[in-house]
Amino acid sequence: MSDQNPYEKLGVSEDASFEEIQDTRNRLVEQYSGDTSRLEIIEAAYDAVLMNRLRMRQEGKIKVPERIRFPESKVQVTPDLSPVSKKQSPAWLQRMVDKPSTLDIVVPGVWYLGLSANSLFYRTGGDQVLQLMLILGVGVSIYFLNRKENKFGRAVLFTLVGLIVGLIIGGLIATSLTEPLGSANFTTNQFATVLTFALLWLICSFLK
Repeated sequence: MSDQNPYEKLGVSEDASFEEIQDTRNRLVEQYSGDTSRLEIIEAAYDAVLMNRLRMRQEGKIKVPERIRFPESKVQVTPDLSPVSKKQSPAWLQRMVDKPSTLDIVVPGVWYLGLSANSLFYRTGGDQVLQLMLILGVGVSIYFLNRKENKFGRAVLFTLVGLIVGLIIGGLIATSLTEPLGSANFTTNQFATVLTFALLWLICSFLK
């Protein structure tokens, strides 16, 4: 069989069409699927036939369909040069976190700065003033949160969580800072209120 030309090895005539060549090759590959050495002979003969047809096409003797595979043709794999995407944050976190503009940060900040100043330096009224300031602070947070997504219930929930967490953490920290607060003439409730305002500002600015 080694003395045979590629057409004879493949079992096709030299004037066979490309469809016939491919059909014959596919049939032989399926027929000898378990015979490695025979498959190598078939593939080598098939490539040799295609090389011969390519040469004939280059010489203008035949016209070869563009879809025909030639052995020297290699599939060029375009490397993926795009940077490896960083691991994205969970979907639930993306739905909560906002990308605020400067105005969305500054305007609530001005409100809470004013409320904090009143809570620290307005002495008349005592805890009643702090309660009023907290009510105003809650309203400010709900307003700015609801304005983003128009989800009132969600705005109320985030604000109440911030209020509770702020008062608890503020009270715990203030308890450990009794002497510094006393020297600054600030009460524990005042400190907890101001810390709560800071937390509410973060929530209504950076959550949605």
